Amino acid sequence: MAVNFTVFEDFSVVKGVRIGVAQSAVRYQNRDDMVIFELAEGTEVAGVFTTNAFCAAPVHICRAHLDVAKPRYLLINTGNANAGTGPSGHKNAVRSCDMLAAATGVNAEQILPFSTGVIGEPLNMAAFERGIPAALDNLSEDNWARAGRGIMTTDTLPKGFSKQVEINGTTVTITGLSKGAGMIMPNMATMLGFIATDAAIPAELMQSWCRKLADTSFNRVTIDGDTSTNDSCVLIATGQSSVAISDESSEAAKIMFAALSEVFLLLAQAIVRDGEGATKFVTIDVEGGASQKEALDVAYTVAHSPLVKTAWFASDANWGRILAAVGRSGVQNFDLDKVQIYLNDVQIVEDGGRCDNYTEEKGAAVLAGAEFTVRIILGRGDINERIWTTDLSHDYVTINADYRS
Repeated sequence: MAVNFTVFEDFSVVKGVRIGVAQSAVRYQNRDDMVIFELAEGTEVAGVFTTNAFCAAPVHICRAHLDVAKPRYLLINTGNANAGTGPSGHKNAVRSCDMLAAATGVNAEQILPFSTGVIGEPLNMAAFERGIPAALDNLSEDNWARAGRGIMTTDTLPKGFSKQVEINGTTVTITGLSKGAGMIMPNMATMLGFIATDAAIPAELMQSWCRKLADTSFNRVTIDGDTSTNDSCVLIATGQSSVAISDESSEAAKIMFAALSEVFLLLAQAIVRDGEGATKFVTIDVEGGASQKEALDVAYTVAHSPLVKTAWFASDANWGRILAAVGRSGVQNFDLDKVQIYLNDVQIVEDGGRCDNYTEEKGAAVLAGAEFTVRIILGRGDINERIWTTDLSHDYVTINADYRS
């Protein structure tokens, strides 16, 4: 069950974006599983993608198409990742772009394909023959909520958010969707994400912002330590409002970036809150690192420890598991006497050992909550990093054991 999760239904339309959704039976019957975004001519799109060496065919094609053309359509299917499918998988992804191009009169290079679902199975091309015309038939500015459901796999709830801000007296809209619940670990964006605005933002700034925004949101969440083959996140700027961002140092740019940051972060945290089998939403703060790498190494070692995560699930204040994870994180020349560890405001480790005032009852009371923070002070420098993760429950095993059933 999702942790303190609110389903967002009242989306603000983004001028220059229309969305079509269809039931094409890529894998499952009687559910929306194909989504098409239509983008106004001149729209700028930036993207960041998985670093997995076995990245899926659509990821390869997205990267290539972004290098040569301005996208007019996004084509998304769920139920099949089209990853680990070799040359035939690449051929099928190209064919899907050709099919949508033929139906819309644009060049195939103006189409970005995205797939999510089971790895290693051939793509059901008959589903695209059914789904593409059906999705095009219901293109609408108001299809954001339905699209959020149409891109789900093991997600229990759709993830989306809208925000509007005033820039130079004009209302600018940002609306986004994300998808993900398992196989979540940074090294890009850890899921599928589509964030659109009606502001005008130049291509070079878009790509820079997309990377920065992902690095402080989607690249700071983890559920199970597995980096997907299909991770993709795109930032879309249609330029359909009168607001144009050109100078990154301008007040308008600062307002825009702050608003985008809020949307990216909320969508990233929604993935954690809906993590497979999650019952806890956990913030891990590492302070006083000598470098960003060692601060993140500590944070992720704690976040990925099965022993730590199962203790959280049980609300078991077995603080030694956290201490052990910090110690094996790979940080060199640790001065253990400087290490402090807290659960919320309850100090469990003081100067490298058990805090004199700590009791199991205090620790268990913190862990009994649905949300809490693990704060680790290294005392080695001035670098601070924050990530978000979940516990590890019985349901995580069940969901992934039964995923292909």
